[in-house]
Amino acid sequence: MPEHTLKQFDAELETLRARVLQMGGLVEEQIVRAMDALTSGNVQLAQRVVDEDHRVNGLEVAIDEECSTIIARRQPAAVDLRMLMMVVKTITDLERIGDEAAKIARMTQLIYETDRPSVPRMTDIGRMADIARGMLRNALDSFARLDLAVAAKVVRQDEQVDDSFRGILRQLITFMMEDPRTISHAIEILFVAKAIERVGDHAKNMSEYVVYMVKGKDVRHTGVEGFEREALTQR
Repeated sequence: MPEHTLKQFDAELETLRARVLQMGGLVEEQIVRAMDALTSGNVQLAQRVVDEDHRVNGLEVAIDEECSTIIARRQPAAVDLRMLMMVVKTITDLERIGDEAAKIARMTQLIYETDRPSVPRMTDIGRMADIARGMLRNALDSFARLDLAVAAKVVRQDEQVDDSFRGILRQLITFMMEDPRTISHAIEILFVAKAIERVGDHAKNMSEYVVYMVKGKDVRHTGVEGFEREALTQR
């Protein structure tokens, strides 16, 4: 491949990476707004999150089309092909994180639409969301710098999110057993907690793609120790 063509190809890949990070920034903004709406009871802000979901979807479609065009035109191999595969997989997870933000926003609208007996304030929801948002940010940082140490950190954080979800679930079950009037409200909060847990799962997926990109190894379903062993071992 001529040198000028190689440079053009490199420029196309860098543009793709930049667009993925742009999409990631938008998705993180959606998560922040959805949680702000939940904690403040701002149903107008929640509606804005729902309305803005189409922007995330549009970016996924556009970036996916760019990847298909590059593959057809350049016929990449090895590392370059893995880069494009990582981008395609990453934007899928980002789009799904955007869906979870919209789900939190819709649950917020239900929670605040009528006066109903409420469960005690769920401060753990906010802490869980902070961890999941940190996972997303670290996953994007790992993607941008191909940093396997940061990718491994995301996997460890996912365990914290899962622990938080189980704790919230136990609390909600207790509330519902003690006062059946809280059941509808508790289930809505449970949907919020599950959406946040799924944000963590998608961020973890993104970190796994980085390991695949750098080392050509599929580390899905290997567990935390297996992930760290593959990601952090020098070869």
